[in-house]
Amino acid sequence: MTFTESMQTCFRKYADFKGRASRSEYWWFAAFVVVVSIATSLLFGDAANALVTLSLFLPYLAVSARRLHDIGRSGWWQLIWYIPLIGLPVMIYWCVQNSEGPNAYG
Repeated sequence: MTFTESMQTCFRKYADFKGRASRSEYWWFAAFVVVVSIATSLLFGDAANALVTLSLFLPYLAVSARRLHDIGRSGWWQLIWYIPLIGLPVMIYWCVQNSEGPNAYG
């Protein structure tokens, strides 16, 4: 999936927590969120960055849940982010894994 296709898919499925997301879809959107957030913060300040972050939060949660579905995990596993020192490496590990194939999520 290309960058453009990933953006179109993620914004079309803005709040769709069902289905699956490929690795490329997830990582292109994650890169987009980071770049836009940094650029907004540098160019327009904290207030604009807060608005951008809020507007991208729901689609990021949705694509993360769909990515976890692709490897056979529930979207609720995103809560692991909140475990200090463990959450980030575990989520990165899960998000770089290959698709599981047919599973309960599609």
